[in-house]
Amino acid sequence: MRIDIITVLPELLRSPFEASILKRAQEKGLVEVHLHNLRDYTSSKYKQVDDYQFGGGAGMVLMIEPIDKCISKLKSERNYDEVIYMTPDGEHLNQKMANTLSLAKNIIILCGHYKGVDQRVRDAFITKEITIGDYVLSGGELAAAVLSDAVIRLLPGVLNDETSALTDSFQDNLLAPPVYTRPADYKGMKVPEILTSGNFPEIEKWREDQAQRRTQKRRPDLLEK
Repeated sequence: MRIDIITVLPELLRSPFEASILKRAQEKGLVEVHLHNLRDYTSSKYKQVDDYQFGGGAGMVLMIEPIDKCISKLKSERNYDEVIYMTPDGEHLNQKMANTLSLAKNIIILCGHYKGVDQRVRDAFITKEITIGDYVLSGGELAAAVLSDAVIRLLPGVLNDETSALTDSFQDNLLAPPVYTRPADYKGMKVPEILTSGNFPEIEKWREDQAQRRTQKRRPDLLEK
């Protein structure tokens, strides 16, 4: 998989991809992540990529020209499954969406900034708009990192135990059950006996029951799906 991220703040995005699972995934050759500074595609002498909005109003808007140049250059080099725009009014990111995007070969992620991008960008180039929640960030960079993490960890070979991702919360519209590790008794707080019994069929039943209970208590809306 290849992920191309278009941003005005590439330095904000470097750190997440230089550590932990995301770093190992790249080192294994399972994913390529490329950051593109939008200022490299502007014809402005001062590297300007934003301007005042027509009709007046507070806040600057990312201009169409540098975005067009960047996306067009990338598209001339390869085909893309999706051109994604991170925006507060997009479709909510969920596990099902991450699963689908993990099957893609190449994707572009455009990070919004200021008051967003010229609407013509969204009309002409964007194939999917995504939000990570009902709140506003200073820019789409952190949201792009969240989306990339959610997708990359699903790629075969990224996790040491590939079955781990299949038991994550939301994979089957259930929250994950409680988990425990050593010691089995810590200051009188004991691990449920079933987990140390060695009876794996019963352990699985317990986990399924706990997942149902936790979901019913914390996210009953998931069960409605």
